Amino acid sequence: MLRQKWPEVHPVPTEGPETAGRIAGECVSQGAGLILVAGGDGTINEALSGVSGTDVPFGILPFGTANVLSNELRMGNHPVRVAQQLVKRCTPVPVSLGRMVGASGARLFVCMAGAGVDASIVRIVSPKVKAALGKFAYWLYAFQQVGRRLPEFRVRTLGREYTASFALISRVRNYGGDIEIAKHANLLEDHFAIVLCEGSNSPRYLKYFSGVLFNTMERMDGLHVLEAASVEIEPLDDAPVDWQVDGEYAGAGAARCEIVEGAIRLLIPPPYLSVMTPATVRLQYESF
Repeated sequence: MLRQKWPEVHPVPTEGPETAGRIAGECVSQGAGLILVAGGDGTINEALSGVSGTDVPFGILPFGTANVLSNELRMGNHPVRVAQQLVKRCTPVPVSLGRMVGASGARLFVCMAGAGVDASIVRIVSPKVKAALGKFAYWLYAFQQVGRRLPEFRVRTLGREYTASFALISRVRNYGGDIEIAKHANLLEDHFAIVLCEGSNSPRYLKYFSGVLFNTMERMDGLHVLEAASVEIEPLDDAPVDWQVDGEYAGAGAARCEIVEGAIRLLIPPPYLSVMTPATVRLQYESF
């Protein structure tokens, strides 16, 4: 199907974890005119490092445990149907990425970074349970945290300081493909949608979850909904701050997240463009 439009397309398998970026970079250096990544959010995240900063269009074919980016773009999770959309109507659009800079270096992300409780769940979830239950494994481990004390940390952004036990620094609205937490996020704009949750008392998150379900987050005490191009997070009282990037564990400690403008040319279908293009921006995208 893909060869109907791109006759020279051919598969290049990864060689294991943390190899997709190198392989994508090698393809670009050898003159590839398009990079398509077949995998989940983690594989897509790895491939970003090999494509970012170039003019080579970047597309996705959803596989893996979940694919937040494919859901965000309203393409669905069926690889064949997504391939049909890529061939018939998707357009390469400059999209900004997020970059998390911490003690272990820098990591790019296209969907989100999370600090605190969600990253702790990503760290402890059993690979066997994940393989058996898919993304529901994360919900299972999340409910096991009820009743436990959650470490808090300091958040600095927009000239203000907050204390939180969960920080979502997002470029997309949906979270895990199931619910929308950062409803104000937009891949076509150059800032993060930030959601901060206060409190070390884990049952408090049942209230926050109700705010997500009933769209009352912005009126809820202890929950902050912000927009910013950068955010800094550091531990309080030496308590560790876990991080996840696009659903993969990314270490612990102090870190800064910042926007990298126009880092990739992402293949996007018209429905997303028509709804999410900022009203103040008038761009004409060429057919690819």
